[in-house]
Amino acid sequence: MQAPLKGIKVVDLSAVVSGPMAAGILADQGADVIKVETQGGDLTRVIGPTVGDLTALFISINRGKRCIVLDLKQAEGARVLRDLIASADVLVENFRPGALARLGFSYEAVAAYNPRLVYLSISGFGQSGPFANYRVYDPVIQAVSGFADAHPDVATGEPKLLQTLLCDKITALTASQAICAALHARATTGQGQKIELSMLDAAVSFLWPEALYNHSFLDAKPPVVPEFGASQRLWQCHDGWFAMITPQDDEFMAMCRVLGKPELKDDPRFATILLRRDHHHALRDILDPLVLKESVHDVVARLGAAGVPVGKVNEKKDLAMDPQIQHNHTLTDTVYPDVGRVRSPRAAAVFPAVQETPAPLAGHLGEHTRTILQELGRSTEQVDALYASGAVR
Repeated sequence: MQAPLKGIKVVDLSAVVSGPMAAGILADQGADVIKVETQGGDLTRVIGPTVGDLTALFISINRGKRCIVLDLKQAEGARVLRDLIASADVLVENFRPGALARLGFSYEAVAAYNPRLVYLSISGFGQSGPFANYRVYDPVIQAVSGFADAHPDVATGEPKLLQTLLCDKITALTASQAICAALHARATTGQGQKIELSMLDAAVSFLWPEALYNHSFLDAKPPVVPEFGASQRLWQCHDGWFAMITPQDDEFMAMCRVLGKPELKDDPRFATILLRRDHHHALRDILDPLVLKESVHDVVARLGAAGVPVGKVNEKKDLAMDPQIQHNHTLTDTVYPDVGRVRSPRAAAVFPAVQETPAPLAGHLGEHTRTILQELGRSTEQVDALYASGAVR
């Protein structure tokens, strides 16, 4: 079988993480993604460990794309983009609201010559509203969406930022799913459509189900209960850490047996999941000293074999050595001709019926400009003139 998005052409006008990662997921699933960059290149070409114009961050979210550089403020550069869009199935952009329209590429303008186009606009706060024109990066959305407040410092209760671009990546996953839904709708109706997605909406939607469940019932308000994650803490052994959660009674009893405290199943404080939640401090006071005497590899193996949900904390430097990650081939080493081996995760979704292909590479800045222009019907002389004018690179 072919990859599921084989034959779909995507014009990726987005930059940094949310849009590029969304388009990267489509590339992983077979789409032909053309990444359009400015003369300076995507900001992620200089963030993190860097070799030439490639960074680890850029590679992981832009692999498998073809790269072209256009100056959209020049008429010839804009004309090339128009030709790309005319033959595309999907356009992804995360300009500030109104910016692309001022360049002549609003949804209404491009739908006039490509009505089948699925046009995804990602914004920080939305296309309109009091914050719509604010510049936005991931930490700003973590703050406004409630993520920072939902992950406070355990000691002080102060809100904290997560040390990962979580809201960018949540937006990317939401975006790629929405694009596929719109492509499915187009298969039925023959008509493309515009999708509007804000990072704020994606983050709140992701966070709400358990982190904000005390704020759901507005009329018949039940008593406030502890938030789901409030009592979740890691367990410390003498040589490492692990995570464990036992919401079901059989899991709790199995944990007690493994840790040498089977009598806890008869303690009225721990008889149900709700009682264990309310008395989690007392439970930890009993079990923490026992766990601290254990070896993390041994206790995790015993707990896992007994049916307890458990997993060892992997340090980032050791992640590639985890036996399950090795078994799953989660990480792949790809050889770049001018860089050497580069390690990154493979596409998370596996389609067993699709024949495996060589690992895709991320492109250098403007690497595929000439090839793409030729595909658009430009002659060698016309391509040379575009380079000379600075409209392309």
